[in-house]
Order: sequence, then C-alpha cells, then structure tokens
Amino acid sequence: MNNIFATINGFRVFGFQSRKELINHLRINPSILIAINAEKIYSGNSELKEISKNGLGYPDGIGAVLALKKKGLKDAIRIPGSELWLDIVAELSPQNSFYFIGSTQEVIEEVVNKLQKTFQGIDIVGYRNGYLKEEEIEILEEDIKRTKPDVVFVAQGSPRQERLMKRLESSHKAIYMGLGGSFDVFTGNVKRAPRLFRNNGLEWLYRLLSQPSRIKRQKVLLPFLINLQLRKY
Repeated sequence: MNNIFATINGFRVFGFQSRKELINHLRINPSILIAINAEKIYSGNSELKEISKNGLGYPDGIGAVLALKKKGLKDAIRIPGSELWLDIVAELSPQNSFYFIGSTQEVIEEVVNKLQKTFQGIDIVGYRNGYLKEEEIEILEEDIKRTKPDVVFVAQGSPRQERLMKRLESSHKAIYMGLGGSFDVFTGNVKRAPRLFRNNGLEWLYRLLSQPSRIKRQKVLLPFLINLQLRKY
C-alpha cells in the first residue's frame, strides 16, 4: 500500500480503507499504534503528536475519520481499537508471540485465559497488570528484551500507555498497541455500545448516556467540529 496519511493538528493519521490493510502495513513496518479521536486532536498533546509522527496513528473515533475526509482521504474508515487488537491477534497468531500489560491482576489473568480458549495455540510469552512503579518498569523492560515478543498490548489509558510503549520500544522493536479500557470490554466487565450506535458513528453518544461524567471529556466535541469546519486542522 502507499503510505497515505494526513497531518491533523500535528498528528500523523493514516487513512486506511480496511483493517486488513492496516495489519498488512504493520507486518512490514512494526511500530507504535496510537488511536486518534476528536479529543486527542483537539487537545493537541505534544508528546502524543511526536509518538504519532514516529508511529502509526489510526482513526479510532469518527472525528478523526471526518478530519481525514476533509484532508482528501475520502475512503478512510473508522477502525475501533477495541476491535482492532483482536483482529491483530487473529491475523498474527500463532506465528507471532504476544505480551499483555494492563488493568488489574485479576482482569489481565481473565484476559489471558479467554484468549487461550479463543485462539488455539496463541503464543503468550508474558503478561502483567498495569500498575507499575519505576523499579517494576525496569524489570518489565528486561523481560521484554528476554522474551522478544512480536506484539505488545498495553492497556493503561492515554498518554500513560503511549509513554510506556515508547520506552519499551527503545529496548525492543515490535508492534505496540495501546488499548485503554479494551481489556474490560473483552472480559465483559464493561459493556460495549450496541451495534446500532457503533455502525452510525455514535459510540461516543452511548458512552455519554451510560456515563454522564464523561461530559467533562466529550465537551470538546463541539469546538472540535467548529475548528474542523473552519479548516483549522
């Protein structure tokens, strides 16, 4: 594939036409995947911008898709990270090895057990919870270098997970992907939006209705759309 991407408020975002296309790109160019949405674009976090420039930003939210289309990438589609990571496991297992980091010890163990039942022969070379002190990060770095996983998933929330992935990548080159709360969705501890909402780009609305406290985060949507119309991105 041609490396088609656009720069949106300093973020490099790829306009893939399918998840398969994204995964094929990763096979050749292992890097850090960073989910891009309206909130990230509007916030303009400089640390995340830098990581996206050296990694692979993909449109996790409908806002990022709208921005890509404004930039001329008309065929770009939304690729939810909560689904993409399982596609990556399905496509790359069992020929590649995996390492999982994040959530509580109870949840990460539940994730590993479910993955082993779902994907026969999956090669999981390591896993641990996401509560890491500095000395534990150093131990994790050594374990990553020792086990040499092909894919590392980190579920801690942004930008903490991206910061950790960047540090780990400096010790061991692999595919790295931040997952936020995807482990909780996978285990059923958090309910995903119904398909009707997902298919119409309204997953953000379902989350807001389910968790009104998210208004503090999602209040950026209106100014984001205004900036988009004014072509400030």
